Parts: sequence; structure tokens; C-alpha cells
Amino acid sequence: MNKLIRLQKNEDFQYVFKNGQSFANRQFVVYLFLHPEREFSRLGLSVSKKIGNAVMRNRIKRVIKEIFRHLEDKLDPGYDYIVISRKPVANMNYREMESSLKHVLRKAKVLK
Repeated sequence: MNKLIRLQKNEDFQYVFKNGQSFANRQFVVYLFLHPEREFSRLGLSVSKKIGNAVMRNRIKRVIKEIFRHLEDKLDPGYDYIVISRKPVANMNYREMESSLKHVLRKAKVLK
């Protein structure tokens, strides 16, 4: 899959929040919902204004998308992922974010 498929509609987000499972650590909350008939996964991102200005929030979103792009072949297919960033993410670099996200995904048992 070349282009990362994104969750964008509010009703998709609400459906995952309501019916999915959540896993968290100090930096991220990840909501998961399995669609067994689908062979691809979708990613939704949420970065609060409390984290920083638009430049900071967009940087965090770019880094998270890149991490998921690299992990794509190691993740179980058919899931909707929603990643919510918490305040400590503002002070993290790429490697720290990657490590933290991998930790949450291992906790959720979706990382091979």
C-alpha cells in the first residue's frame, strides 16, 4: 500500500471510540477496532491544541504517519487505529516517539 489510508470522517472516529478497545501509555492513547473483512488498515490522528502551535502539531502528525508507514508490514491488517497524542510528545524526538508507539502497539498485541 503506497498511500496511508486515513480515517477522516467524524462518524468513523466516533464508531471506533464507542466500539473499539483502547491502550495507553504516558505519551499516546491508541484506539483499535477490527474489521475482519478488510485487508487494509486505516489511521486517524488526534493532536490537541494544548500540545503546541500548529507547526508543532503538524510535526507530530507527520512523525506518527511516518512511523506507521514503516511499521505497516508488521501490523495486523484490517484494523482502524486512532492515535491520540498526550502532552509529553511535544518534547520527544522521532526515535522516542517510535519506541513509545511500538510499546502501546505491543501492549495491544497488534505488532508482530
